[in-house]
Amino acid sequence: MFAIPPLVLLLGSVALGLLLGLDYLRRVRSKPALVGFHLLLGAAATELIAMFLRGTPGNSAIPVGPLLQSAAALLGIALLTGLVAPMIGRRSRSTMNIALIVHVSASTAGVVLCLLWFARAAKGLS
Repeated sequence: MFAIPPLVLLLGSVALGLLLGLDYLRRVRSKPALVGFHLLLGAAATELIAMFLRGTPGNSAIPVGPLLQSAAALLGIALLTGLVAPMIGRRSRSTMNIALIVHVSASTAGVVLCLLWFARAAKGLS
C-alpha cells in the first residue's frame, strides 16, 4: 500500500518521458507544460523514494538495503541530467544526444530498481 504513490508518480513520469522522447526524435518542439509536468512527477517520485530511505509512513519495518539506495541515486542522477541537458545541449545536437542518453539510461535503471524493490517489499509485507 505504501508503494502506490511513488509507483504512480514514477510511471506517470515515464509515460510523459516517452512522449517527450518521441517529440525529440521527430524534431518537434515539446510543449513546456508537458516538460514541466514530467519534471514535477519525476522530482516528486524521487523525493518519495528518498523519504523511504529514512523510513515509511506508520514506522513499518521495511528493509531499505542497497537496492533502494542505488535506485534513489540513479533517479537523482536522472533528475540532474534532465535539468542540465537543455542547457548544455543548446550548442550542438550531439551534446544534447549524449546528455539525453545519460538521462534515459539512469532513469530507466532507477525505475527498474525501484520496481524490483517495491515487488520485494510488497512480497515481504503480505
